[in-house]
Amino acid sequence: MSAASALRVLDEPGAAAVRELCDALVPGSSRVAPEIYVDALLVEMDEGERSTALAAIESLAPDVGDLGVRAGSAEFALVRALACEAFYSDFVAPGVSAAGAWSEIDFSFPLADRVAKDWSFMGIER
Repeated sequence: MSAASALRVLDEPGAAAVRELCDALVPGSSRVAPEIYVDALLVEMDEGERSTALAAIESLAPDVGDLGVRAGSAEFALVRALACEAFYSDFVAPGVSAAGAWSEIDFSFPLADRVAKDWSFMGIER
């Protein structure tokens, strides 16, 4: 299954916007396909939360090259929280060959090293 076919809420332009916003907020995060994780979060939100999140993404997308102008906004805070969670949870989309955040930040200890991450609880299948 390709990353794009795993999308349940975002369309292709929305997924591209999420990927670009995540990478602008958490540099390097696009390599793990954070749009798949954010899409899974959107599925679990109630309609009001989902509408708010999608509106925030749509609102920020045109400013992706200069997000500083939006840094104090509620939309910025929401999308930044999604971007941080998508990356620092150590998510790597199925089929993507990339190192996750934990290796990048050297978050390593014996128990974490043995964890086989399974995102199926979010509807993300391997």
